Amino acid sequence: MIAAALMMAVGVPARAADLPDWLTGEWQQERGDRWSEEVWTLPRGGTMIGVGRTGRGESLGSWEVMRIVRAGDGTLSFHAAPEGGAETVFPVVEQGVRDIIFANPDHDYPQRIRYWREGRLLMAETSKMDGSGAQNWTYAPAGQ
Repeated sequence: MIAAALMMAVGVPARAADLPDWLTGEWQQERGDRWSEEVWTLPRGGTMIGVGRTGRGESLGSWEVMRIVRAGDGTLSFHAAPEGGAETVFPVVEQGVRDIIFANPDHDYPQRIRYWREGRLLMAETSKMDGSGAQNWTYAPAGQ
């Protein structure tokens, strides 16, 4: 208890936020000839690295490099760089045991990014802050 009080007194959180290790793995969604995939590394060094791509048939439609990073103060943020472009940062706004929401109201779209698990499935949603314009994904573990 004394250690926790000392850590708070010097501005260090008593417990840093956990990286969402339940995202780890290779995930895919297929709807007809359209497909979407995400791959997330195990947490290491305060970071998870993800890549995603979407397409139709054998054609690549888009791709993205992502990171979930724990800052020095223990907070988490999602960093997205679509197609190698400029990175946009989305700080975490809510986190549960198997769900996490990141948001950046100053970004055009998306403003909110949510991931959660439903059994063996990984669910994802992007939207505006008010939930409008939602796009949803239901990912199954790849190869299953």
